[in-house]
Amino acid sequence: MANGIVRKRISGPNDTELLAYRQLMMDPHAVKVVPKFLGVHQLGGEHFIELHNMLHGFVEPNVMDIKMGFRTFTETEVSNTALREDLYKKMIAVDPNAPTAEEHVQQAITKLRYMQFRENMSSTQEKGFRIEALKMRGFSPVTDLKTIKNDHQIRTTVGHFVNGRRSVAKDILKRLRQMRTLIEKSEFFQRHQVLGSSVFIVYDDHQVGVWLIDFAKALPLPQGTKVTHRRRWQMGNCEEGLLHGFDELIRTMEAVQQNVHSLRNQSRATDV
Repeated sequence: MANGIVRKRISGPNDTELLAYRQLMMDPHAVKVVPKFLGVHQLGGEHFIELHNMLHGFVEPNVMDIKMGFRTFTETEVSNTALREDLYKKMIAVDPNAPTAEEHVQQAITKLRYMQFRENMSSTQEKGFRIEALKMRGFSPVTDLKTIKNDHQIRTTVGHFVNGRRSVAKDILKRLRQMRTLIEKSEFFQRHQVLGSSVFIVYDDHQVGVWLIDFAKALPLPQGTKVTHRRRWQMGNCEEGLLHGFDELIRTMEAVQQNVHSLRNQSRATDV
């Protein structure tokens, strides 16, 4: 990482994320949503994509990573209906009451069942996003956020992140709305299912930045398939809930901004 550039390892010249970024840069709407793609770098036989370092120019920033969509797994990952004992054991290690009576008898579950169970532990399946991690100035990163699920928990976490700064909440909200509009207009997003992408939010005392990142599972849609990025996923429809996630995230930020506003007014009234 140097001169405002960050490198991310990829599999090679036909890597899904590399192909995605090349197309994103040619899309007049999508290019405004993602970090700038600066090219490919080869080092010791390995390939890297070079991207604009989103922390460049920020001083001791606060950072939040939000994983977008109803699902972060591909349809091919879960099309196998084989019953797996290892995934049953993983499930009961987290929640012994999660398997059905039949699954307890079989002591095995499918990969789809496990993936949906895992996604359902967080706000992913309901809200279309989950808070993955956050880092506040002067504190260690917080990454054990996957079980934050209901409105109150989500709003409290996001409220903690904006730290009572109404201007920050306002700027993040404005940018999220802009990004949603750009994604709705973008040809790239009309032609791809975008799994496992993240909204990356950063701010310091002077500026706010928000981008959509992580396109390792940005897969071209099969011929004739159209997605809204909002409908619920069913096997074969390729929906991933990206825009549903934006809708819900915007709704959350509206509530947080409103709360910051009312808290400010309360403190002013107390001062008087």
